[in-house]
Amino acid sequence: MSMHGGGRGGRKRPAKPQFTQMTLILEALLVFFATLVAYGLRVAPPATVWVVGGVTALVLLLIAGYVGRPGGYVAGSAAQVVVLAFGVLVPMMFVVGGLFVVLWVVSLRLGGRIDRERAEYDAAHPQA
Repeated sequence: MSMHGGGRGGRKRPAKPQFTQMTLILEALLVFFATLVAYGLRVAPPATVWVVGGVTALVLLLIAGYVGRPGGYVAGSAAQVVVLAFGVLVPMMFVVGGLFVVLWVVSLRLGGRIDRERAEYDAAHPQA
């Protein structure tokens, strides 16, 4: 088994969707824990906290399944704004959500760069 591929003769999965999916999945966990904090701080009625937090976490997980398809990255980018908006209820979310915005941008840029470099390598080494 080689370290460069997905096994013997297997195709490499694109890096950009992998990175962005992982970011969104981790972000869904973040939103769940922020929902617990908002519930504990009683920043809004419990039903409101759970509906908003639960729906947001679920949407993040659904978007994670659609990255790489048309509109998937745009939806993921829009979700970053929603997560940052949680800072209104839990101020620390401005900081933690901001870190996830940075992770999202890095996932998009670095994943895209890795995929381009892989394509260039594969084009230059068709027998590999």
